[in-house]
Amino acid sequence: MKSKILFLALLCLGLSACKKPAGTGGNSSIKGTVLVKDYNKSFVLQHEYPGVDVEVYIVYGDDVTEGDKVNTNSNGEFEFKYLRKGNYKVYAIGDERIGTSTDVRDVAVSLDVTISKNKTTVDAGQITINK
Repeated sequence: MKSKILFLALLCLGLSACKKPAGTGGNSSIKGTVLVKDYNKSFVLQHEYPGVDVEVYIVYGDDVTEGDKVNTNSNGEFEFKYLRKGNYKVYAIGDERIGTSTDVRDVAVSLDVTISKNKTTVDAGQITINK
C-alpha cells in the first residue's frame, strides 16, 4: 500500500514539474516596433520616427521585474527569441508630462502579449513613446 501511495505522489509531482511557466527555453518569439514622438518644451509635436537603439524590456508571466531586454534596430524593430507559451509584458521607457508644468518624468509604455502555440512569432504591435 505504501508503495502505491509513493508511486502516486511521485507521479503527481512529475506531472506538475512538466508544466513550464512563461520565459526562455522555448521556440517562439515576440516582435514589435517602437515609435518615438518628439515634443518641444511647449509640448508641441515636432517629429515622429522609428525608435533607434531604444531599450525594450520583457516581463515573464506574473514576475514583477524584467526578465530580459533588447535594443531596437535602425528601423525601430525588436524581437525576443526562444520563449515558451505563456503571458508576457513588453515595455519601453518614455517621457510623461507632469501636470501643466514643463517637467517630465519617465513612464513605462507596455503591451500585454500571449504566446499560445509553440514555434510561432507573435507580433506585439507598436509601442509609442514620447521624448
